[in-house]
Amino acid sequence: MFGIVRPCTHRLGERFKTEWMAHLCGLCLALRGDHGQFARIVTNYDGLLISVLTEAQSGPAPGARRTAGPCPLRGMRTAAVANGEGARLAAAVSLVLASAKVRDHVADRDGLLARAPIAAAARRVARGWDRAGARTGAALGFDTAVLLDAVDRQTDIEALAGPGTPVLVVTEPTETATAAAFAHTAQLAGRPGNAAPLAEAGRYFGRLAHLLDAVEDRSADAENGAWNPLTATGTPLAEARRLCDDALHGIRLALKEVEFVDGGLAHRLLVHELRTSVDRAFGSRSCGHTAMNAVGQGGGFGAPPQGYGQGGGNPYGGGPYGGNPYGGNPPGGGQYGGGQYGGGQYGGPHGGGPYGGGPYGGGPHGGGPGGPGGPGMPPQKPRRGLLAGCAVAVGLFCTCQLCCTEHEGPWSRKKRDAWCDDCDCGNCNCDCCNCCDGGCCDCDCGCS
Repeated sequence: MFGIVRPCTHRLGERFKTEWMAHLCGLCLALRGDHGQFARIVTNYDGLLISVLTEAQSGPAPGARRTAGPCPLRGMRTAAVANGEGARLAAAVSLVLASAKVRDHVADRDGLLARAPIAAAARRVARGWDRAGARTGAALGFDTAVLLDAVDRQTDIEALAGPGTPVLVVTEPTETATAAAFAHTAQLAGRPGNAAPLAEAGRYFGRLAHLLDAVEDRSADAENGAWNPLTATGTPLAEARRLCDDALHGIRLALKEVEFVDGGLAHRLLVHELRTSVDRAFGSRSCGHTAMNAVGQGGGFGAPPQGYGQGGGNPYGGGPYGGNPYGGNPPGGGQYGGGQYGGGQYGGPHGGGPYGGGPYGGGPHGGGPGGPGGPGMPPQKPRRGLLAGCAVAVGLFCTCQLCCTEHEGPWSRKKRDAWCDDCDCGNCNCDCCNCCDGGCCDCDCGCS
């Protein structure tokens, strides 16, 4: 998988997570159905935006979902996946742009592609993808020549670019290609009036994709002596960030002009998640799902808000029994006790907070280690033995559940995130983003 829009499933919520996975799997299966098993390797997070935008404009239609069989990447579960012209257009665009990326790596002699036999094989694969993408595009009324032309011009522009060349000159071919792909979703959805604003959104998205790729590869390119647009044009990171923020604003304004039937997921990905991608590339946001809090204690709640430190302004306690809302000093303190969730195992030695614990209970949901849970609390599953856990671990590994899906720990039986889950859910806990359910683009909450 590759792409710049890599949403954290914890932040998407159940509805958007289900929809997002439907489009991702739909793209993968469209690639297999039209172009064979090998083509599935070009499945990417950004390509599914084409499918998302098409469905957001047309709304759910008969046959828009089909049930796919078990897949290792879904933990051997069936799923309802996107099915239709949007997924097929996404597949065509993904193939053509992937072929361009392969040719770019061949030209740069990256890794194994520096060897002539492997480079020749890669070129043949790229040419095959070009032809396959063109066939599918033509069947959908989309001329992939605009994408191929952009790829060809990119090479010439990079050869001429140097210090003082505006970096937007280098990003122009990518902008043109993504603008054409975004705009064609309006034709597939039967809403030609959306073509202009979607082309504008696509242009800005292409600019972001090119700039963020350059930012993320900057250090590696410098070490390997590879061409990088920021280094070649002498563009400082501050200017790149300004251009990215300007593109984010442009996408947001353009989407306001698009007539959606249900633009919730499109808004979430292209407004909120895209801003998170920019923050991630420039290192201005850390993951709040796994971060340590400000006083160095564990837990998945990130740093406490300003003013919630050990001393001042903490509404949940301060001084000898205080600390941040989810931790404190040994006697417990805070609303939820001390330690990770309140000293001891789940509380101070004598409880603390309504969810306390420790050997002497404490709170309505207390109970010491090994003791019964409070009313309404689900019983904990017993740990598996060594051999049973090993057998489960092998099964999880062989079906890709360890790396691709949420799963139970083989021995502890606790819920675990996928190893490959790129969690960057941030520290925003406000509820203002519920407006995405209605597809509005007027969120001014500042969170992403």
